[in-house]
Amino acid sequence: MRNDGPIAGRLPAAVLFDRDGTLIRDVPYNGDPARVMPVAGARSALTLLRRRGVRTGVVTNQSGLGRGLLTSDQVRRVNRRVERLLGPFDVWAVCPHGPDEGCACRKPAPGLVLRAARELGVDPADCVVIGDIGSDMEAARAAGARGVLVPTRATRREEVLRAEWRAADLPAAVHAVLAAAARPVAVPAVEGGPR
Repeated sequence: MRNDGPIAGRLPAAVLFDRDGTLIRDVPYNGDPARVMPVAGARSALTLLRRRGVRTGVVTNQSGLGRGLLTSDQVRRVNRRVERLLGPFDVWAVCPHGPDEGCACRKPAPGLVLRAARELGVDPADCVVIGDIGSDMEAARAAGARGVLVPTRATRREEVLRAEWRAADLPAAVHAVLAAAARPVAVPAVEGGPR
């Protein structure tokens, strides 16, 4: 695991969150806004980022759409409920495909992260992705972003061991991102330049 944190020495341009299991409790194929329950500390963690001027977004696989278990309207209503409870996000990137459709957006593919960065007008390398499973971290890496894993019961042991950066919970992940931004980065001396 790297010691320099998600993006050392500067604030990220954006922090992109997985939705289910990261921002809100995971209710499989949830189409009912009344069942949306934020994870502990989610609102305060997001408020902290927004006060620092860091843009926020959501990158979420919603295979229930591709499987015919959810409608687009149900997903929109759940997402609106998430925003009512946690505040507005600058971007939403949703993959509607099932796992066998071979799309470029479904995590672990980088498409959702790349789309969110493009819509925000930022470089993916200036983004941090916070999620609860290995596919979130793989999507971040494939897009050139940094990932912070917040393990849950759904996280496999090997995903935890592979994570370059992890945190005990969502507030700790956000604090790690902000702490990394506050640390100075040593710049190596260039030959012939000042030392």
